[in-house]
Amino acid sequence: MLARERALEQRIGGSAVVTSRTVPIVDRVTDAFFALDTDFRFTYLNERAETLLKRSREDLIGRVMWDEFPQTVETQFPDGFHRAMDEQVPVSFEIYHARLETWFEARAYPSETGLSVYMRDVTERKQQETTIAQHAAVIEAINDGVVTLDRNREIVSVNGAMERLLGRDREALVGEHVEVVPELAGIDDEDAVEMGRAIADVDVGNADKRQLEATITDADGVDRMVEIRFVPIEDDAATIAGVLRDITDQHEYERVAASLHEITRWLLESDDPEEICAIAVHSGSDLLDLPISGIWLLEDEHGYLEPVAGTAGAYEEFGGLPRFNPGEGLVWNVFEAGEVERFDDLESNEETYNPETPLRSEIIAPIGTHGVLMTGALEPGQFDETDVELLSTLAENIRAALDRADRERILRERTEALERQTERLEGVANVLSNDLKQQLETVAERLEDDDADELGWEFPLAEDSVETTLDRAERLVDDVREFARNASAVGTRSRVRLDRAVEAAARTSRLDESNVTVERRATVRADADRLVNLLETAFDDAAARDGVSPGDPGDETADVTVRVGLLGFDDPGRSRGFYLLDDAAASPETARDRLLASPDGTGSGAGAADGTPDTGTGAIDGLGLALVRAIAEAHGWELTVETVEGDGTSECGVLDHEPNSDPDHDSDELANRTRIEIRDVTTLELEGSDRHNGDEDGKRQRDGLPRPGAGPGGP
Repeated sequence: MLARERALEQRIGGSAVVTSRTVPIVDRVTDAFFALDTDFRFTYLNERAETLLKRSREDLIGRVMWDEFPQTVETQFPDGFHRAMDEQVPVSFEIYHARLETWFEARAYPSETGLSVYMRDVTERKQQETTIAQHAAVIEAINDGVVTLDRNREIVSVNGAMERLLGRDREALVGEHVEVVPELAGIDDEDAVEMGRAIADVDVGNADKRQLEATITDADGVDRMVEIRFVPIEDDAATIAGVLRDITDQHEYERVAASLHEITRWLLESDDPEEICAIAVHSGSDLLDLPISGIWLLEDEHGYLEPVAGTAGAYEEFGGLPRFNPGEGLVWNVFEAGEVERFDDLESNEETYNPETPLRSEIIAPIGTHGVLMTGALEPGQFDETDVELLSTLAENIRAALDRADRERILRERTEALERQTERLEGVANVLSNDLKQQLETVAERLEDDDADELGWEFPLAEDSVETTLDRAERLVDDVREFARNASAVGTRSRVRLDRAVEAAARTSRLDESNVTVERRATVRADADRLVNLLETAFDDAAARDGVSPGDPGDETADVTVRVGLLGFDDPGRSRGFYLLDDAAASPETARDRLLASPDGTGSGAGAADGTPDTGTGAIDGLGLALVRAIAEAHGWELTVETVEGDGTSECGVLDHEPNSDPDHDSDELANRTRIEIRDVTTLELEGSDRHNGDEDGKRQRDGLPRPGAGPGGP
């Protein structure tokens, strides 16, 4: 085009005066053309210039350009045109026509008589240049490495990310064969061959794009996983572009996510909550690189978060994990809110449980209503959103496993409850068919006694005896009704004073209240009514073994003493509970075997060796301690009955042998007593001044315990 313009200028003789001979030539030029004399007056315009300037030749010829188009004074036109005229050199410049929204390239050729000016529309070229510049800026700004190749597979350009990745300046890379890329990036031979195939496929048009993954070693010697894509491009020099994207984090995330699914399978194979938490904590520590982690589960009965699993790093750092009571620390706050939280700087958070903790950042994720999962780091800002997402996934998997474990536990408990209920109902049937039959036979015998007149028996006395017998039967029915209840059916538990429950039970039992003593005051969380029922049944059972049944006249009480004491406070190594020690007259053989017999009278040790009911002396009205056991188990407690010698206060005083039958022994010294122990009463606590009545060793242990987690570094 420039050559044609130069030829046209020569053709018109370098004159700004356009003659009739030259007019047809310039009119055929597709660019806008106009001529100016030395005073910058228009001497000619072709049709394209008329259209561009929106003025006719007649209007403009002979007129000064600056007068007719004053807006051009503030553009490049004056400087360019004066320079061309003064120095007699061609000039060119680009100018944007705002009204037309068009870019023009102006070229002015001087002569002694004026200027020949060509205006070419270069809008499309300018748009392309702008687009290319924008693309170049984007490519330079992105973190992906970009390299362009020509048809000879030689590097045309690279961006800054590729320079940093390969550790070479672009000047050293441009012009090199593409083989230098896998060499500098440490790509293995197999992946390098695959790269060559991908480039060839894209170059010859067999594929619109090709993509592969490879492991590289960057300029810092760090191994990374990259995704390499090759696409065709339209450029004056390059035909193919290659893009290397670092997908190390994505690849690791996918690996971890897949591993989390495997962990979920392990979690769902367990039905033990503590085992589930241990699997989750340790696998999460290895998989997610979270060395300081722990899980707390809600202790339903006490209402606090109890640590159940922690990583080795957590125990090494803190020496143990703390218990969180309601309102204590960030852990409880997150558990209550139910939303995962990330804390980048614990030093700036006033709600931290232990202000002296060495932890500086942490993530806390609630595990549904079960508890929380926490992981921490010794430096601030060590976690990102990916960590939050992965920890949330792990917490959700733990929740699903714990939910399943709960369902399995409930199913087992229901199955066991149904089995126990079936056994109880069978026992009830046997009790009703055996014991009631015996009571009714007693009534019949008294009413049909042929020797009644000779013995001076009168009906009122028989009526009293019948009433007593029927009262016993009524008591039996009450016991049967209580025993037949679901063993797990306890009402709302509340804090109950044990000594007051004992007093209430003694008042309604067949014992003299003054013969029932409580050694130390304590409280326990229990169903108050059923606890009193348990104690009353035990007291009545002791009275029955001493010969006083619930059906005897109301003013008759058994001459039996019962001592109620506590267990586990003087020996912290043993579970807490309480015991009832009585001196009822029943023989030890009968007490030990009969008291916990199955209600059908044919259970273990429940009578004769052939399994027939025991109807000898010392038989117990009602269900006795079988009912006591049912109520204890309903609370999750464990009941044992043993015969002990002496005062029976020692926890080691249980007999492992038959009682000594040597008649020369002092009977008072070896008096046998029945000791009923109820253990695993975890909510049993000393009350008032009795808190300080433990032995010195126990007191030292209690006083020496620091606040949970308040030792060095508690989270």
